[in-house]
Amino acid sequence: MIAQLSGTLLEATPTQAVVDAGGVGFELGISGTTAAALPAPGGAVSLYTRFRLANDAMALYGFATREERTMFDRLIAVSSVGPRMALSVLSRFTVGELYAVVMAEDAKAMATVPGVGKKTAQRLILELKGTLAKDASLAGTAVPVAGQLPLSAAGADVLGDARAALLSMGFSPQEAELALDGYDGQSMRVEELLGAALKRLGMEA
Repeated sequence: MIAQLSGTLLEATPTQAVVDAGGVGFELGISGTTAAALPAPGGAVSLYTRFRLANDAMALYGFATREERTMFDRLIAVSSVGPRMALSVLSRFTVGELYAVVMAEDAKAMATVPGVGKKTAQRLILELKGTLAKDASLAGTAVPVAGQLPLSAAGADVLGDARAALLSMGFSPQEAELALDGYDGQSMRVEELLGAALKRLGMEA
């Protein structure tokens, strides 16, 4: 099993990365969080990986941290949750934020993940909570009051929406991350944050 892959980043999108390792180009599925952490193409990169074989199709997934890979494993262990949905969840929340959302039983926050409806959000929380409760190392943040989205996750929603908007406009993950660097998403609306980011990128808001 391939547990880690190191080499040169050949290309990257918000959902995929191609890494040249020993002259072989490996295509990996990634989350938006990992995409934002990647260097520019041509740079050295090392990703924790998970190999999956399903329906006679082989796929490799890459993660910026061990914790993200562990959370990916927890997610795909949930019934009817495949790698694509797991990566979508990890693109919406950091590992610590996802832990907080699950422990707070905040189905409303979970349902903000693209492709996750109310029922799926409730099932994710129900099946993940018992497992995550036994692994506090994934917390990253204090467990909030039940039913209340943690402030850090609320800020992440604003940052995530602004990042997604920049990516949809054709900016690279690195450009989006640079444009949003220093903002916490707590005191600005998405429109205001996006406007500030576009100014940093040399465009009119």
